[in-house]
Amino acid sequence: MGEELKVIVFALAEEEYGIEVDKVRTIERMSPITRVPKTAAFIKGVMNLRGVVVPVVDLRGRFGLPEQEPTDNSRIIVVAVDDLEVGFIVDSANDVIDIDTDNIDTPPEIVGGVKAKYLHGIAKLGDSRLLIMLNLVEVLNKNEIEQLMQLEG
Repeated sequence: MGEELKVIVFALAEEEYGIEVDKVRTIERMSPITRVPKTAAFIKGVMNLRGVVVPVVDLRGRFGLPEQEPTDNSRIIVVAVDDLEVGFIVDSANDVIDIDTDNIDTPPEIVGGVKAKYLHGIAKLGDSRLLIMLNLVEVLNKNEIEQLMQLEG
């Protein structure tokens, strides 16, 4: 049996995704986002989180999925990648679960329209439930991280 991995489960366009708990700083309700000019379309802008300016990325837009207006269930999951905190807009954040690392397989080329480079793997939960594990380093590639760092400035 592998190690237990604690994961936050969130939904995006009918699929369930996971991010390791130790990379998540906080989960927030939708709050005002200030648009920043000359950034990629999926970078929605910045928000003030308890006095800290945090760049906000729409994960639907990042993955090329159809964007939708936020609902009461929408959440912003604030994650830490290297020295950067970034908020991801997701359809909903559902729960925290433990996954045996032995149950995480290499992802196929595309899952639910999302390219494999953004994925860490696919976790099998029970007989019929799959959880798409995100590779945060690829979700925010180096050039984009540098762009976002300038936003924090």
